[in-house]
Amino acid sequence: MTSVPDQEALLRGFAAAAEAAYGELTALDRHSGDGDYGDNLRHGTRQALAVYDARGGAPVAVLGEAFLDEVGGTSGPLLGLLFTEIAHALEDGPDGWASGAEAGLAAIQRVGEARIGDRTMIDALTPAVEALRAGGPAPFAAAAAAARDGAAGTAALRARMGRASYVGDRVKGEPDPGAVGVALLFWSLARAADEDAEPPLDSVK
Repeated sequence: MTSVPDQEALLRGFAAAAEAAYGELTALDRHSGDGDYGDNLRHGTRQALAVYDARGGAPVAVLGEAFLDEVGGTSGPLLGLLFTEIAHALEDGPDGWASGAEAGLAAIQRVGEARIGDRTMIDALTPAVEALRAGGPAPFAAAAAAARDGAAGTAALRARMGRASYVGDRVKGEPDPGAVGVALLFWSLARAADEDAEPPLDSVK
């Protein structure tokens, strides 16, 4: 039987991962953008954790609210959309992770217009969603591995969206921070489901 991720464990695990990865994410974003991605991810998870500890609620929905309402830049609203779609799907039962992630991917692409190969979070999110939809004995670990590989693959790509697109080939050699953030999310999700997964950054081992 497939494990069901614990939502609170996901929230706390993702917040801890954002704290631990802050330095690496900031360095990656300085390589390709304005260096605020580590701040944005950490701020969003801190806000969600503070709200959840104060009033409770569905942890994934709280994450959605925090990223939509409290985090600036591009990454905040897009991650907020992903969490919100997953939260809506989970209202119908614990099997909503895959369908919610798929709806979140569609919403992000609708708003941001990025596609695979553009060197964005989509390069990690798309294969993760595909792995979740495929199922299997450890679908969350498979999704985490797919997201990790997708994020790593962005190191060879030239950015075609966002601030990094102005940097040209200078971004090559390091992965896209947004894709790494998505990989951290799915690693946290696998851990919340008690499935073994390799983390995408050394700082969170």
